[in-house]
Amino acid sequence: MNVNLRHPDRLFIGGAWVEPLDGQPISVVSPDTEEVVYTVAGAGPRDMDRAVEAARRAFDGSGWSDAQPEERIAAVERLADALDRRSAEIAEVWSRQMGALSVIAPIFTGIGTQNLRDAIAAGRRFPFETRVESQAAADARVVHEPVGVVAAITPWNVPYMLMTAKIGPALVAGCTIVMKPSPETPLEAYIIAECAEEAGLPPGVVNLVPSDREAADHLMRNPAVDKVAFTGSTAVGRQIAQVCAEQVRRCTLELGGKSAAIMLDDMSDAEAAKILTEAITTLSGQVCAMLSRALVPRHRHDGVAAAIVEEMKRVRIGHSDDPSTQMGPLATRRQLDRVERYVEIGVSEGAQVLTGGKRPAQPNRGVFFEPTLFVGVTNDMTIAREEIFGPVLCLIPYDGVDDAVRIANDSIYGLNASVLTHDAAAAAAIGRRLRAGMFAQNGLRSDFSLPMGGFKQSGIGREGGEQGLRGYLETKTMLLDAAQ
Repeated sequence: MNVNLRHPDRLFIGGAWVEPLDGQPISVVSPDTEEVVYTVAGAGPRDMDRAVEAARRAFDGSGWSDAQPEERIAAVERLADALDRRSAEIAEVWSRQMGALSVIAPIFTGIGTQNLRDAIAAGRRFPFETRVESQAAADARVVHEPVGVVAAITPWNVPYMLMTAKIGPALVAGCTIVMKPSPETPLEAYIIAECAEEAGLPPGVVNLVPSDREAADHLMRNPAVDKVAFTGSTAVGRQIAQVCAEQVRRCTLELGGKSAAIMLDDMSDAEAAKILTEAITTLSGQVCAMLSRALVPRHRHDGVAAAIVEEMKRVRIGHSDDPSTQMGPLATRRQLDRVERYVEIGVSEGAQVLTGGKRPAQPNRGVFFEPTLFVGVTNDMTIAREEIFGPVLCLIPYDGVDDAVRIANDSIYGLNASVLTHDAAAAAAIGRRLRAGMFAQNGLRSDFSLPMGGFKQSGIGREGGEQGLRGYLETKTMLLDAAQ
C-alpha cells in the first residue's frame, strides 16, 4: 500500500507524536483479502484524557479560539492544500481499508477536501459579530464564539469525508479537535494529523486518538469536552445523546436511515430498476442515506421486480482495485454476518429473496455479498424497519400517492428520501410531504456543501453549509454603554 505515515506507532497529542499510555495496536484488515495491511497505534482511556487536556489547553491558552476568523481560515486553507498534495494516498487507503472501488475513491477524496474549502467559504460569509438595535444599551452586539473542545467520532464507511465535514467548520469556528476515527479505518485521520502539523496549526488544536469502543466511551464522558460530533448508528447515537444530556453538552448526531424511494407511474420499469440498483450497490449498500425501501405502484410491482433482478444480475462483483468491478466487498466480516442475519430474518418473516441473498462463488476469499432483492415485503417487517447497511433492497407495493407517503413516513428514521419521476413538480410536491432531512429526485444524490442531517431518530443538527458552521458556535449577546 502506497501510504507513507511518519509515525504509525504513535498518537498525535498536543502537537507531538507520542507513544500510547494504555492502548493496544490496531490492525487494519483489507476486506478484499481479509489480510492485515497496516498496523497503527491505539489509544486507551488515559490517552483520551491527555488528548482532551491538550485540546483544552489549546482552546484556553493558544490564541486559536481568540484569533480573527481570517487567521483561522488561512490555517485551514494551508491544511486543505497539504491534504490536496496527498490525495492519491487518501484515496488508496480508503479503498484498501473498507473496499471502496478504486475508480471512485479519488472522487470521494476530492469531496472530503472540498468540505474544508466549503467551511472556509461559509466562514468568510458568516457574521461572527453584528451590531444590533437595543432599548437596553447604546451599543448592542450579537457575537458568535467557538463552542470549545470537540470530540469528532467517525465511522468506517466514508471516514475521510465524514471527518473533514467535522473538522472544517470546527476549526473555522475556533474550536479544538480530538479526532477519534473508527478502528477499521484510521489511516485517513493519520494523514489529516500530519497535514495539520505541516500547516502549522498550534499544538493541541488537532489531536488524533484511534481506539476501540471502550476508550471512545471514555472520551465522550470526559467533562472537558464541550461538544461531541458523531456519525454512526442510531443505537450508538442514543448512548451519546444520553451522556451529553447528563452534562447538558452540545452534540451533532448524524445517524442511521431506512430511506424510501417512491416510484411514480410515469417511470418505466427499466429506468426505475437502473436507478434503484445503482443506489443499493453504491459502497455495497453501506451508506446511511441509502434508498433501501423501494415503494412502487401495486399494479407495477411484478414488472419492476423482474427488471431489478435483471439489473442486479448484471452487477460485476469483485476486488475494489479491479477497474471493471461495479460492487466491491462489505467492509468487515462482522458486517457480512450482520447482512446474512437480516436476510435470514426477512425469510423467516415471510419475505422472498428474488435474487441474491448469499455470498457469490467468486471471489473465493474476502467479504463479498450479492446484491439482494426482497419481495413480498410489508412495512412492518424487520427488514423494512431496521438499517441493514448492505446491498439489500426491499420492494413494497403502495395504493396511491397518499399511501406511498404514509408508508415512507412510517419509520423511526428520517434521513433521506427520493421520488422516481420525470415530473419535477410532482417530485417537489411529494418531497415536501416526506419527513426526511434530505430529498432528491430520481435517486441517491448529495451536495455536501449544503446542510445534511435527519429528522426523527436519524439525528440532531446538520453538517454542511452555514448551518454546519453554526453547530460549532455559541451565541453571546453583549450590551455596552456608548463609546466615549
